Order: sequence, then structure tokens, then C-alpha cells
Amino acid sequence: MLEAQFFEVPKYGISVSTVCHWRNRDTVEDGSHRPHHLKTTLNPAQEAVVVALRRLLELTLDDLLVVVREFIHASMSRSALDRLLQRHGVGNINVVRAENRGEDPDRARRHYAPGFIHVDVKYLPALEDTPRRYLFVAIDRATRWVYLAVRRDKS
Repeated sequence: MLEAQFFEVPKYGISVSTVCHWRNRDTVEDGSHRPHHLKTTLNPAQEAVVVALRRLLELTLDDLLVVVREFIHASMSRSALDRLLQRHGVGNINVVRAENRGEDPDRARRHYAPGFIHVDVKYLPALEDTPRRYLFVAIDRATRWVYLAVRRDKS
């Protein structure tokens, strides 16, 4: 009988484990769902070396990944390295370069007003039995929205 009561759902439509979870709290505010301990590939000393390499040598993500895999941790993934750099505030290489030159890092993060569009036209090679075609690429600098179109003429 006791086991049956334990697995019953209360009249409010929530499980017993949820009730126990909230009864043990000191506040009614919803807590963070972020893990208390991040599972990282590198230890803190290795992370400090990677961040120093990024700042001193101004290596791109892919170049830094090669160095990390060769000398620090062979199974480091590109996404884990990117998260590490973002976590330490050196994720944007242009900001790192601006800081090293003594410039304003916010200037490296260009903010464009909506509506400025960059347009490129590329000639596509003519294939057998097909006329020459053109690739139009339009990029909105503010939103980074891209539009592509293949047309038979440039008009």
C-alpha cells in the first residue's frame, strides 16, 4: 500500500519527485539549469596556455586547433576549443587583434545599420549544352542574411 502511494501523481498533475525537489528549496524562484561543473576537455592550466597562445600569436581557430591537438590534447574537438575561447572572452580574433594593437575592441565588432546590402556577381563556367550563367549573391551586412540566385543574364 505504501508503494502505491509513492508512485501516485498528486492532484496537481505533478510527480512526487517534483514535489520533493521543490520542498527542499529555500526559495520559490526557478534555479539555473546550467551544470555546476562544466565538463571540459582541458584542465585549467592547459586552458590558460591555450588562451595565452590565442592572445600572443593571434592564431585563428583552425590554426590553434592544430597546435592544441599536436602539443596539448590530441582529441580536442573544434567545437570544444571554440567554447573554451568564448568562455575566456577571446572567441573573436578581430577583437583580440584590436586589443593587441591598443585599439578599441568594440570597433572591431562592426555594427551596420539594416539595409546595407553587398552584391556580388560571379560568372559560372559554361557546361556542355548549357549557356553561360551568372551567380548573384546579396548579403545584408546587419543581419548576415544571404540571398543566392542563378540567372542566364546579368540584367
